[in-house]
Amino acid sequence: MPTSAARNRLIEDNLPLVGYLASETHARATHIPREELASAGALALVMAADAFDPTLGVPFGAYARRRILGAFADEMRSMDWASRGIRTRIKETVAVRETLTAGLGRTPTVSEIAIAMGVAAETVAEALADAGRSLTTLDDPAASELPAGLLLPEESLELRERRRVLESAIVSLPERMRRIIQAVYFDERPVKEIAEELGVSHSAVSQQRSEAVRLLRDALDLYFADAAPPAPSSRVSPSAREAFFARVADELGARPGTVLDEVPAIA
Repeated sequence: MPTSAARNRLIEDNLPLVGYLASETHARATHIPREELASAGALALVMAADAFDPTLGVPFGAYARRRILGAFADEMRSMDWASRGIRTRIKETVAVRETLTAGLGRTPTVSEIAIAMGVAAETVAEALADAGRSLTTLDDPAASELPAGLLLPEESLELRERRRVLESAIVSLPERMRRIIQAVYFDERPVKEIAEELGVSHSAVSQQRSEAVRLLRDALDLYFADAAPPAPSSRVSPSAREAFFARVADELGARPGTVLDEVPAIA
């Protein structure tokens, strides 16, 4: 088991992995809130750091990724909107579509699938719509066999840059939020204890934690969105958010970096 300092470093270094996997999973399963995935993933990361045994020769990144994806799968099962009957219908419809696609050399129409299955076209259309909402990769055992710890060089670079932004964003949080993030995610202290120390209620700590996570996500979105950054998820005032972004930009300017040096400063 790693020392306390080594454990904390593992968590700090791999926090961007949680955000990356949560975003990737949410993009394929939009009915699951990204914040719920991130919370489950962060807990899995902490547990992975506690249980990690470096003598086994498994890279921590690969080990943590498997644990995080497993936590996502558990979270999604607990929030699953589809009954067993619906999932069976989805699998049968998709199987018929794939069979017809292979035979026809093109994607079959809804009517063709319905005729083959002997059901109404509306039933097929509904099943295919449900299939679009369903995330199957986390339920597939093969998903855990992906080369999780073997990132391409450009992926490794992006993870390093995401970590640099995240570290700068954490430092730039308002003092109380920063203390709560430190206590919850790095010191692993009970919320009740944190609330007593700060002289606030349990719910107030939870609200501040959630708002801090949203601000951190906004900072990552600002620098890593593929196109225009999405609408901010944090609920602070626009002026407070811009002040936070400005502190992040200042903090990044004091850190050595690579590709992010090309990102314009935030006004």
